Amino acid sequence: MKLLHYGPLGQEKPGMLDKDGRIRDLSGKVANFAGSTLLPESLDALRAIDPMTLPLIEGNPRLGACVAGTGKFICIGLNYSDHAAETGATVPPEPIIFMKATSAIVGPNDPVEIPRGSLKTDWEVELGVVIGKTAKYVSEAEAMDYVAGYCVINDVSERAFQAERQGQWTKGKSCDTFGPTGPWLVTADEIDDPQNLKMHLEVNGRKFQDGSTKTMIYGVRYLVSYLSQFMSLLPGDIISTGTPPGVGLGQKPNIFLKAGDVVTLGIEGLGMQRQEFYQG
Repeated sequence: MKLLHYGPLGQEKPGMLDKDGRIRDLSGKVANFAGSTLLPESLDALRAIDPMTLPLIEGNPRLGACVAGTGKFICIGLNYSDHAAETGATVPPEPIIFMKATSAIVGPNDPVEIPRGSLKTDWEVELGVVIGKTAKYVSEAEAMDYVAGYCVINDVSERAFQAERQGQWTKGKSCDTFGPTGPWLVTADEIDDPQNLKMHLEVNGRKFQDGSTKTMIYGVRYLVSYLSQFMSLLPGDIISTGTPPGVGLGQKPNIFLKAGDVVTLGIEGLGMQRQEFYQG
């Protein structure tokens, strides 16, 4: 299934795509895709619904983030071998974990604000993993049972805030609108292998990122198990799993985003995003 939220900001309704890629309204069945709605039995109940029996939504409404009520937005740094190489970093012996504020989450095509004082706003296409049931001390063998599905994330980053202002990375990752998520939550049964998905990102039509989840250092199965050793992962939590090479920081000379720039990105089977950047 491809699940989504549509409608004006703060008034989003749940929907799913039918076989023709049209939005069908699910508000008569669930309130949103959050918490218990993401449990395996809840998704099974939705899977039993024939989308063609649901109300058709005409036109092209705004899409909200495909998951609601996210409690934790967990990110993995330097998780692609080729991205680590372009930044001159060594491959970490364990996953680098940092948090992105959930207040950064916006819809996949919403405008993104370049924060005041920013000189180095950057892009990162990433595979998002959405947790479907509480995971605590889970093994790698059982880790995938806790994944509700996958989505596209642009882990927008302000590099000066991140690396030149002391402290942890969080303040360079958590600015308002820095977490476009969606367009869809694609349930795990539709993705045969999350470690074999092509991913790309363009800025103003120029391709900068053209990679694959094949080059992840720590894969989805490992990350879910690893993170669950340190904290409980709850339904609706998101793990953003890192980015392939081609970020602005990796260009020679560096290239960073400015007002009016348009970023488009996508992951195989998970849909596309488009954001126009503006000065805050």
